[in-house]
Amino acid sequence: MIAILQFDSTNLMHLENMLEEGNLPTLAGLRNRGTWLDLETPATHLEGAAAYSLYTGTGVANHGLYYPWLWSPTEQRVRFFEDLPAPEAVWERVSRAGLRSLIIDPYEMRPPKTMNGIFLSGWQFKNRVVLTSRSVPGHMHGKLIREFGQPPLGEEVYGRPAAPELVTLKNNLITAPLRGAEAIEEILKREQFDLIWISLSSAHLGGHRFLDVTRYAEEIDLNRYRDLRTALKDIYTAVDQAMARIIASLPTGTDIIILSPSGMGPNTSRSHLLPGMLEAVLTDNPLQRTEKSASSGGSLWRIRSMVPTSLRALIARAMPDRWANELAARLELRGIDWTRTKGFMLPNDDVGYVRLNLRGRERDGVVEPEHAEKTLDGIIAGLQTFHNEDGSPAIQRIDRVADLGLIGSCTHLLPDLLVHWNERLVSPLAGVNSNKFGNVASSGWGTGRTGCRNGDAWALMVPGSSTIKTPARPPHIIDMVTTICEVLRIDSQDLAGQPLLEARSNTG
Repeated sequence: MIAILQFDSTNLMHLENMLEEGNLPTLAGLRNRGTWLDLETPATHLEGAAAYSLYTGTGVANHGLYYPWLWSPTEQRVRFFEDLPAPEAVWERVSRAGLRSLIIDPYEMRPPKTMNGIFLSGWQFKNRVVLTSRSVPGHMHGKLIREFGQPPLGEEVYGRPAAPELVTLKNNLITAPLRGAEAIEEILKREQFDLIWISLSSAHLGGHRFLDVTRYAEEIDLNRYRDLRTALKDIYTAVDQAMARIIASLPTGTDIIILSPSGMGPNTSRSHLLPGMLEAVLTDNPLQRTEKSASSGGSLWRIRSMVPTSLRALIARAMPDRWANELAARLELRGIDWTRTKGFMLPNDDVGYVRLNLRGRERDGVVEPEHAEKTLDGIIAGLQTFHNEDGSPAIQRIDRVADLGLIGSCTHLLPDLLVHWNERLVSPLAGVNSNKFGNVASSGWGTGRTGCRNGDAWALMVPGSSTIKTPARPPHIIDMVTTICEVLRIDSQDLAGQPLLEARSNTG
């Protein structure tokens, strides 16, 4: 058996501090026994691409899934990611080989159509976007609910932070990992599996919201809500305790991998300002468009700034998950006049994604292919003229996706430009200014998150029945699927990854 315990999207500084303080005894013990590997990850550039790359062993250029809401060029609109094709997950590959899997809460993954084993989503906590409640077999979710009760909500609402909602979220994320451990303990009493994979995603969502709660100080009295100060530490502790119970329930000889397919760092994103910045750069008379606070393609950000988070949360809870996700897709890019739009911002949280409205690629494209490079040059030069209120550059760098070596069947679905924001922490309520293009004012708190995913991915390899295999090249998160196939002796010739564990020979 091989077991993957996903300590999801950890902040390495917090992790190391807690290890030094002795607050993560399970992880510390495993690190003393195992081999730590730093991993390459698509989250370095496209933070949301890590999930599908990790679970399928496929690079982002060949799956094209880098965010829950994705651009459909043939429809000239945004689609929820589950509407689009996807490669098979490793548990589907394992099922085809006649082996059994127990999969709990894989982040941002749709359920398999058929599966040999058990698939649970939305078990530790429910989130309509990334962890919708469902199971294969269909009755399994209800069966476990009768034994352990309903899962808590792990919803977040973008915008201005509110203390009661954050306190509830913190408490729910602390209780969630125990539910995962209890489910595994109970199921393993009755059934056997070849692959176990659980994503302990409290760490992920907790990092987004609680990485640096001092940034909420202008909205929340942290002396009154003191427990928020230790929220991330408490969540990491709960994950460590759950891992101890899970590992204790595994059969002797199980190969164990603890991993984080992306890291978590401070939120410096200014993406809620990017639609206004783009419009200022692309307009014919930019200096006439000063003090902009709204722009085409910024509809969803304007709604987030005008409607209180509590009201938006209430409305969303009253809607079926599918309706809420489709409504969000419809609101993204609403109001754009495609007949005159040369470039636009794709949905994102952290890094800003910019795409040309390219003729022949987009249904309603207006930029001629021979003008594409010049248009991109103009966008890059224009965006780099914007500064924060303190005079520092708003943007650290802008990458052309074409220069990143991402070549595959889905390259045409990716953004054209990646806007990496200055690492300086600034208030989300602050705008940006350009001497050439004027001011773009903030319409609100943006996402309201204090943490954003980054490229600090890692894995801790703890062999049971296998041995460590020295990698031929820098290890990557896509290697996890190949490693599972190697341990379980499943064909992986079609995969690009390399095995990081090696099954021991049965002879001799």
